[in-house]
Amino acid sequence: MASVAGLGGVDEGMVTPGAPEELAGPPHEELSATRPVARGERISSMDVLRGFSLMGILVMNITDFAYGYANYMYPLSTVKPVFSGPHWKINTTMWFLRWIFAEGKMRALFSMLFGAGVILLTERALSRGAGIKAADIFTRRNMWLVLIGMLHGYLIWDGDILFYYGVAALLFLFPFRNVRVKRLMWTAGVILFLNSILMMGGQYGSAYSAKKAAEKANAKLAQHQTLTEDEISDLKKWKNTQERWRAPDKKKFEDIAPMQKGYWSAQGHVAQNVLLGELKGAYFGFGDWVGLMLLGMALFKNGFLPGRLSMKTYAWVAVIGLPIGWLVPGIGAWKAWAGHFDMFNTYIWMQAPYDIGRIAGALGNAALLLILIKAGVFRWLLARVAAVGQMALSNYLLTSLTMKTIFVWGSWHWYGYVEYYKIYYAVLGMWIFNMAFSSIWLRYFEFGPMEWVWRSLTYWKRQPMRIRTSTAAPVSVSL
Repeated sequence: MASVAGLGGVDEGMVTPGAPEELAGPPHEELSATRPVARGERISSMDVLRGFSLMGILVMNITDFAYGYANYMYPLSTVKPVFSGPHWKINTTMWFLRWIFAEGKMRALFSMLFGAGVILLTERALSRGAGIKAADIFTRRNMWLVLIGMLHGYLIWDGDILFYYGVAALLFLFPFRNVRVKRLMWTAGVILFLNSILMMGGQYGSAYSAKKAAEKANAKLAQHQTLTEDEISDLKKWKNTQERWRAPDKKKFEDIAPMQKGYWSAQGHVAQNVLLGELKGAYFGFGDWVGLMLLGMALFKNGFLPGRLSMKTYAWVAVIGLPIGWLVPGIGAWKAWAGHFDMFNTYIWMQAPYDIGRIAGALGNAALLLILIKAGVFRWLLARVAAVGQMALSNYLLTSLTMKTIFVWGSWHWYGYVEYYKIYYAVLGMWIFNMAFSSIWLRYFEFGPMEWVWRSLTYWKRQPMRIRTSTAAPVSVSL
């Protein structure tokens, strides 16, 4: 979302990651201290990472688009069964691949890059003499992001993340911009650890207490004793907990029906989810987002995300991070699947070690990509991934519009009824379109369409859209 790092040129060559010229800004003193970042100032390595993580996020979000949030992590309430039936092998394989290689890792990296963008935006503005205006630009930028997120949530997709990113930035990030790397890392680690304990403990503890209370009520029923109102409520609570985990057929069809009746019916059906998410999510989820954003700020300051560290350093991070990022969730997924997704068994094996796997995997993915960039391989492909990252906001919203049209608003009525493995055809098609669209667009325009809107609103001045002659040529810098 925070598109403040990227390519010098899309088609012919990428800027070498971490080149000093990229970070220095323009040499012309007359340029405004608070103007938006120009194309030649962008950091290509961070655009590659952002494009990669943005496209990877769809591997998870596609289940929400196709089935609703109840099936986001564990597709146990689909009309067509995922882990049984004629296609269970390919469906189960796709779920394992999704969990091992993508789950949590993509959003973790994206959140880190958002935090890095805070440092990049404010440091550049301050280095040009913007002073207190840097805080003004930062505040306006994220206030508009909050509004864009609200519109996205209510009008397009209830799985919006922009609102929460904007709120996190407004409330927490700016004061941390001058904190030292080590302290940022410690703070991020403590927040993420506490968040993991609280979230896991909250989920497991709530379900466990509901089960125990229901067992006591059932024991009284077995002895033909009259239940109190509280005990009747306990039985209902446990029933609701079980139905959220595995919905009965009646509830499945009740949830699908309004999503099959056009735009207004579908958006009205999920509007309460958006409202509850914005009221509760910013509170319960802040530890997740803010912890990762602070980690991203530290990793930008120490040179990791801009690609300024040695090849050896990235190799070590990849060698350590990727196996942990694959094995921890892989073992957990196997244990949950082998246990037929028993609620408590799944919480222990998949939710408890969730942060370990996703953070290690996110860092390992980033390191591997930065190795490829520094080695100069797959340049053609990485340039197109970077173009997606440079237009992250536009591609994020475009993806939501496309997926909602395909699965919900369109005339096909696929929502809730498509085979699990087939939803990944839509992911592949969207990736191809994102890369093609972004690369072509950036041949002619300075910014993506929504980036242009966002920047124009932030600076309260219409930004130039057509590409200028001075920036049309690709930037090529070597270390």
